[in-house]
Amino acid sequence: MFNTRILNPAVLALLAQVRHTNTLVIADRGFPFWPRVPTVDLALTDNVPTVLQVLGVLRPEFHIATAYMAREFKKANDTNTRLQFGQALAGVAVRFEPHVNLKLRVPNAVGLIRTGDTTQYANVVLVSG
Repeated sequence: MFNTRILNPAVLALLAQVRHTNTLVIADRGFPFWPRVPTVDLALTDNVPTVLQVLGVLRPEFHIATAYMAREFKKANDTNTRLQFGQALAGVAVRFEPHVNLKLRVPNAVGLIRTGDTTQYANVVLVSG
């Protein structure tokens, strides 16, 4: 039996497939569906769970070398929201790029975890180290 805080078997299955330089996406509720990317949909209602909550649980389970976020996130969100994401990704190289470019990374991801987050452009592409 795994000794982990994560209880969801589908999330554990995604994590078990992540290797060095593989990517995993944590997405907000409005992120497009990708038919060829295994998706675990955790969304229950608005902001349950959030991207930050999922990220907080995943961080101890694997090493994140780089995180990609949409450049639009910075303009669309207030200082407090930007600070919370910065704290959640402390010690990780975060790169901002146009949202269109961020979505181009998704087809190569091991999987995608959809949340109920309503934060604009809260999607994060995590690259395993």
